[in-house]
Amino acid sequence: MRGLLLLSLTFLVYFSTNFHLFLWLGSIPQKKLPARAAINLAPLKPSAFDLDSDLSYGLALVAYRLPGFKSSDYAAGQVLADVLASQRANLYSLVPAGKALSAGFESNSLPEAGSGYAMAAFPQGEDGHPLVAAIKKIIQEYVTNGVPKELVEASKSHEIAQAEFQKNSIEGLASSWSEALALEGRSSPNDDINAIRKVTVEDVNRVARAWLNNDTAITAVMTPRQSGKPVESKGFSRSNESFTPEQVKHVELPFWAKDVSKPPAVSVTGEEPSDLYLKNGLRLIIKSSTKSNTVSMYGRVKNNPELETPPGKEGAAEVLEDLFSYGSKSLDRLAFQAALDEIAADASLGTDFSLDVLKEHFERGVALIVDNLLNPALPEDAFKVMQKETASLLAGQEKSPKWLSGRKLSEALYPKNDPALRYARPETISKLTLEDVHSYYKTVFRPDLTTIVIIGNIEPAKAKAVIEKYLGGWQAPGPKPETEFQPVADNRPAVVVVPDKSRVQDEVKLAETVGLTRSHPDYYPLQVGIHVLTGAFYATKFYQDLREKSGLVYAVEAHLHAEKTRSTFGVYYGCDPQNVTKARSIIERDLSEMATNLVNPEELAQAKNLLVHQLLLSMTSTKSIALGLLGLSQMDLPLNEPVHAAINYQKITAAQVQAAFSKWIRPTGFVQVTNGPEPL
Repeated sequence: MRGLLLLSLTFLVYFSTNFHLFLWLGSIPQKKLPARAAINLAPLKPSAFDLDSDLSYGLALVAYRLPGFKSSDYAAGQVLADVLASQRANLYSLVPAGKALSAGFESNSLPEAGSGYAMAAFPQGEDGHPLVAAIKKIIQEYVTNGVPKELVEASKSHEIAQAEFQKNSIEGLASSWSEALALEGRSSPNDDINAIRKVTVEDVNRVARAWLNNDTAITAVMTPRQSGKPVESKGFSRSNESFTPEQVKHVELPFWAKDVSKPPAVSVTGEEPSDLYLKNGLRLIIKSSTKSNTVSMYGRVKNNPELETPPGKEGAAEVLEDLFSYGSKSLDRLAFQAALDEIAADASLGTDFSLDVLKEHFERGVALIVDNLLNPALPEDAFKVMQKETASLLAGQEKSPKWLSGRKLSEALYPKNDPALRYARPETISKLTLEDVHSYYKTVFRPDLTTIVIIGNIEPAKAKAVIEKYLGGWQAPGPKPETEFQPVADNRPAVVVVPDKSRVQDEVKLAETVGLTRSHPDYYPLQVGIHVLTGAFYATKFYQDLREKSGLVYAVEAHLHAEKTRSTFGVYYGCDPQNVTKARSIIERDLSEMATNLVNPEELAQAKNLLVHQLLLSMTSTKSIALGLLGLSQMDLPLNEPVHAAINYQKITAAQVQAAFSKWIRPTGFVQVTNGPEPL
């Protein structure tokens, strides 16, 4: 069903857009462009920066110039960057050694040159400069001694496999082709892949010697700084001042946009994904696709640490998630990563897990993932390292303005002893034992709380057989743990300011609890109303009133976060301190109007059209489809809900939108949390 619908939509959008672009752009007369200015890069000079940060951790970075698109060494430079980023490489080894919270290597490229930077995170309160020295030492060792041949081969295999995975996403295909043609000057993305196939270890080592020069490297240390404690405000002073101009000129859409703006026809037809349960309660959803020679598996163990963690053991979930990277009882950390590299697989592990692999390696990939999930190594020495690192990270988190903003928002939204307010503290992490982590694992990881979605070039019967082979014997004794919060009453209004010395503008979050749940019929008219207010930049009401007409904000977004038992409605905006109150006054006014007046036909049609296109375009990649199915399954919604929703949205009336806003949205009931300078 989705495949047929997606194919039709993709063709319609592609043909319609390109046809109209041809008509529109084809009338522009041809003109000879001036010659591009020559780019002559000066030799790189070393620089060192020390910066304050509002992050909950520090960052140490060492940056190098790398070959650009035009260089014959570009492919070797890409392989070199991949080698340095590998979890089997020495940069990442800083993490299991307890010397860094995280570590890796990233690269970016332009025609004449590229850039690459090694980075490592350190706990708040520590000095990041020794970490810069450690990074430089690791890089110099690779320059002097060369990079491991096995990592070069693994990098090449991953790059070649990624070219196949690009076919699973319209966005990925568009990105790879546009980058290859417009930026790199290639004839197709295959040019890069063919060049990577030819890269040798000697090529990579030569590029490392030529470009990874510590004497000219750019270094930076970003150190977290405290900005002060949150301040409770006495209240919010509303303004009756109007910022709307008396006359607003109506603008007609250009001819080429009128047809594209019409909503596509949606029908519930086509092939449904296979949806079945194993005898142990595990839910398996399978959708075949021949877009590429790949298979992807996405899984989720439904869990809620705030409800499943015993009192005093907060943090067991965080430590457990980090320990999965240490392999299984049969394959340690390096052996597990090497096994994944052998089949050019990408994987993630934990309560959310995934596998992207070529079709011929699917069963081997599943065997590796299952071995890790069902028989995790959880080594004592790694536990001690992760315990210390997690406690250090949380100690910094409690001083981070971003975390404090979210914390203060939750405390104002929910009752004092609500389980949603539980969180891991450094002291609870420090008191954990490895047995506590084992106990939490046994509580959470159960087949009857697990859903797996498989999408790719594989027959449902084959996919089912592989999953049954490796997961059919998985059992969990006893009743399922509770994973859903209880409903809560409406929150009281509140205003909080969280200081952040690194900001010159304010980030403002307005939020309130909402009584409806995701399965309530009013979810649909509320979403339509929200898309009247926001979601399409200047074309929607909040952007028009708050930015276009009054110039009060630089960004604004409304959202409804609806779950099975609880929901919240909120508005985010960014502005100068003197505009916080003015902007909120307009937001309250617009929300009140949504509850008392009917939205006009043009606004209603635009919002419905936007929602329908967003739903359909969310089905244009393997990952988005899989994650969508996972979310629907764990919300107990039908798997074809997006198509039914698209049909429902097109039927929503202005009266239904007004009634939903009148019933559920409280314009004066917000909790307001401001992150940044004190509002004026």
